[in-house]
Amino acid sequence: MAASIVLAGGSGFLGQALGTYLCELGYKCCILTRGEAGTRDGIRYVKWDGRTQSGWERELEGAHGVVNFTGKSVNCLYTKANRAEIIRSRLDAVRVIDEAVRDLKVKPKVIVQAGSLAIFGNTERECDEDAAHGNGFSVEVCQQWEKAFFQQDIPGVRKVMLRIGFALGPDGGALEPLMQLARFGLGGTIGSGRQYISWLHLHDLNAMFRYALEEEQAEGIYNATGVQPISNREFMKTLREVMGKGWQPPAPTPFVRLGAYLIMRADPELALSGRNCVPKRLLREGFSFRYTKLDEALRQITAQ
Repeated sequence: MAASIVLAGGSGFLGQALGTYLCELGYKCCILTRGEAGTRDGIRYVKWDGRTQSGWERELEGAHGVVNFTGKSVNCLYTKANRAEIIRSRLDAVRVIDEAVRDLKVKPKVIVQAGSLAIFGNTERECDEDAAHGNGFSVEVCQQWEKAFFQQDIPGVRKVMLRIGFALGPDGGALEPLMQLARFGLGGTIGSGRQYISWLHLHDLNAMFRYALEEEQAEGIYNATGVQPISNREFMKTLREVMGKGWQPPAPTPFVRLGAYLIMRADPELALSGRNCVPKRLLREGFSFRYTKLDEALRQITAQ
């Protein structure tokens, strides 16, 4: 019988991609969702609210692993209510999954938590897993999140936190808005252009999840990002070249802030800040990347 993987909150871009990838490897996948239950494209969808046990926990019994993607999107204005929900949604999901796993007779071998490189704040210095944390709301969210995830030790269950970078893939995700800007002649440098983008191809991210799920020595925190972080200026230049676009005007910081607040309805620091992160642990443990050059990754994605 095929081993099963449960993807909590996995109905978004990254979760759907991972579910498809794991099914192709022969796993059975179940996504815990606030959306509709049922079976689509070979993946079972089971209702949950991310806070309470209501029957979904039975899906975890005997599963090989759990991957938790749950959390309100940070792509919003950081109002008091949104800040509270960003934190609550993450901590509640971590807590209720731990509670459910502790009560199982046959526990999963591993819980993998999808985290964020935002814990390093806005910085141009190189950050491996042991680098100092930054400052600000996003950093505080990540610190509380990681503390909650590792707070409860469950005997026989490994815990792995993947601090995920800027994942590039087709048909959505973080890359799509930047491609749209380039299509309409607005794909120039954003803000100062010095802010780093710690990017990785979606294929490599899926392979990192597989590594965390299957390799028994994998435990603790990993920077889940590529090997060559790049400045926003160089990223946008490479994207334009791959898309066959010439020079396009930059978006000065004041315009980015105004557009973020009035049009995107999101915190402008999502575009204006960045971090220069490297996957030190994965490289040390022998993980092999398929995509190490940005132009090759973008050409593969845009050709689809």
